[in-house]
Amino acid sequence: MKKWIVKIVKWTLLAVFLYTGYSALSIWIYSEIETNEKTDAAIVLGAAAWGIEPSPVLRERINQAIRLYEEGYVDKIIFTGGKISEEDFTESEVSRLYAIKQGVKEEDILIETLSHTTEENLENAYELVVKHQFERVTIVTDPLHMRRAMAMAKQIGLEAVASPTETSAYQTLKTKLPFFFRELVYYMGYELSIPFRKFID
Repeated sequence: MKKWIVKIVKWTLLAVFLYTGYSALSIWIYSEIETNEKTDAAIVLGAAAWGIEPSPVLRERINQAIRLYEEGYVDKIIFTGGKISEEDFTESEVSRLYAIKQGVKEEDILIETLSHTTEENLENAYELVVKHQFERVTIVTDPLHMRRAMAMAKQIGLEAVASPTETSAYQTLKTKLPFFFRELVYYMGYELSIPFRKFID
């Protein structure tokens, strides 16, 4: 193999290593952010619902939004998430029911019921943000999910701050590591796809 090919391979591997390390660090830093800023609304990203009950992951996201609402950091809560089958309740409907039971006023809750991915959560929530003329929002999701969510929010055009859940279903190293590596792959894939999106849209 020629020397210049070896050099290209080495520099490529180094670039991949550095980018992966930077992305991993970025995900970890965002997971530690504790933002308590006044915004117009909290956008709660969807997660699984079990019948009419939120899954542990979704429940902690809702609880985080309720805390922000009760402490006066947000005036409204936007719940996102559709459903898997026709028989199911949507994730956002389940979230709304849970929040109302916890004392959130029904008129302070907005929902979208069609999304199935993080990006769709944010795109559909953005329509509600525009409709209600909100200027700034707070994104609520799990700590390790926050970096990708914020990158997507910025790309969509949301003026947003981060508020990772203070508690999470992912507590142990055994549950955190798979989630972390999955997010690392998803985040890097999303970031690398951005330059090509104008050709797809």
